Amino acid sequence: MKTFTQLKKNLSKNTDGLKKVKVALLGDTATQFLNVALKGIAFDEGFDLEIFEADFGQISRQILDPTSEYYEFEANYTIIFESSHKLLSLFYKSYNSPLDFAQNKINAIEELYSTIQNRTKSKVIFCNFPGIDNQVFGNFATKVESSFVFQQNKLNYLLQELAVKKDNLFIADLLSIQNKFGRNFMFAPNIYVNTEMVLSLDALPIVAHNIFSILASLEGKFKKCIILDLDNTTWGGIIGDDGLEKIQIGSLGIGKVFTELQYWVKALQKRGIIVAVCSKNDEDKAKEPFEKHPDMVLKLEDIAFFVANWDNKADNIRKIQNVLNIGFDSMVFLDDNPFERNIVRENLPEVCVPELPEDPAEYLEYLYGLDLFETTSFSENDAERTKQYQVEAQRVIALDSFTNLEDFLKSMNMVSDVQAFNNFSKPRVSQLTQRSNQFNLRTIRYTEEEIQTVMNDENFHTISFTLEDKYGDNGLICVIILEKIDSENVFINTWLMSCRVLKRGMEDFTLNTIVELAKEKGYKNIIGEYIATAKNQMVEKHYERLGFVEHENKWLLNIENYEPKEVYILKK
Repeated sequence: MKTFTQLKKNLSKNTDGLKKVKVALLGDTATQFLNVALKGIAFDEGFDLEIFEADFGQISRQILDPTSEYYEFEANYTIIFESSHKLLSLFYKSYNSPLDFAQNKINAIEELYSTIQNRTKSKVIFCNFPGIDNQVFGNFATKVESSFVFQQNKLNYLLQELAVKKDNLFIADLLSIQNKFGRNFMFAPNIYVNTEMVLSLDALPIVAHNIFSILASLEGKFKKCIILDLDNTTWGGIIGDDGLEKIQIGSLGIGKVFTELQYWVKALQKRGIIVAVCSKNDEDKAKEPFEKHPDMVLKLEDIAFFVANWDNKADNIRKIQNVLNIGFDSMVFLDDNPFERNIVRENLPEVCVPELPEDPAEYLEYLYGLDLFETTSFSENDAERTKQYQVEAQRVIALDSFTNLEDFLKSMNMVSDVQAFNNFSKPRVSQLTQRSNQFNLRTIRYTEEEIQTVMNDENFHTISFTLEDKYGDNGLICVIILEKIDSENVFINTWLMSCRVLKRGMEDFTLNTIVELAKEKGYKNIIGEYIATAKNQMVEKHYERLGFVEHENKWLLNIENYEPKEVYILKK
């Protein structure tokens, strides 16, 4: 993690080519240095933040006044930083009714959020409240409802509950940062007294990283895959030399370290992170612990793609990327060997390669602190992701046995369930808009709440596609949102697709379906648009390939004489 001084230097660097995002920063204490840290972190992650920073203490005025500078700015994201110190002062002033303090405060926060949502499309990132133990009751404070400690703990819990109910509200967990690094690290009393700034200079980069990681995830920048070395990374010892009985895993000694690391990876896998293996080993030796060791937490069914050979690890990661079809910048590679780490860094600079500590006992705490796998969404389909990628590996292998693609596609027995969005598909649709970067024509992100608004608007037509074949079910893989322009023209507001299903005719099948719907609604023209991003160059010629013609900086398809494209996908 860079220091505040190092982050500050980023502000003088050229931001050409970086993704521009507008952020409003509202605080009840001084936020100038947090502003600087956020911009510095964003620069390193490929973003240029334009930040409107209100004078401190103006949170309510900026949000409740419809003519305020905040609304003139039209922020994509609103960061609200309320400090525990101001909270304590407010508690003292309301001491006549301390039992209602947390509930009254959460009601006020909900009012601010609702006001923002009613007037803007801004997503809200609210910082929770690091603890202050004012020692009025000591440890007994946890049993006294009228104590500040009790009410602050209750407030943080109520804030979590509120965020569960509000799609556009996200919590920056400053309390966890303080729990890890300590209150003396987070707060410098002398700085607070002289500057009204409650965060220490040392804490600012960590807090800024925590807040920005939420924003980055909402913008589609996050890690999707963890790639594991095996010897001395996933277990202790070297399987080829020590043998199955002597590798270190289990509940005793150093083996406990590797077992707990495996539990962490298993939890990530259940959350939807893809787990792959890249090891310099004979494949049968490398797989033996997964198949036979009684203390192994990870099993072969948890691994989406397994590579064990004596080739260069950078080349093997390229193989993994080719099968999984995700960006290198979505990958995290864990390896205990500094030489192997540097080989991957030099050849694949986009891959995240953490500098694991020399002592395996420190692996997990170090990895926890990196906050590598931030997410702003979760659906039940995420748990199926490993199986989907395992099946995809089978498809890739099967394709090699066919002399031409057409015969392969015919053999797949592909079926798609085509439906308008509904309450069942809504979470997955929202998640796909947030996660899809490569096959995404306009890269518009939608929360579930915003998808619901589209579903309720008669000027929009929605289509979701699943894809199933003889190898397995890919789940919901394609999203279309059509927007009515007038009685003759309809605009493709959103067209995105999972890269797992490329080169199977899904693009043609989707267009056939769009044309069918357009004809049914009486439209004559379909208008598409490509908005370039750093990741979606693969669809730059998408509309041209499908037969659209360039028209006023967009793409137009007259459907009167449209001939349906030949595909090998059936509607369910």
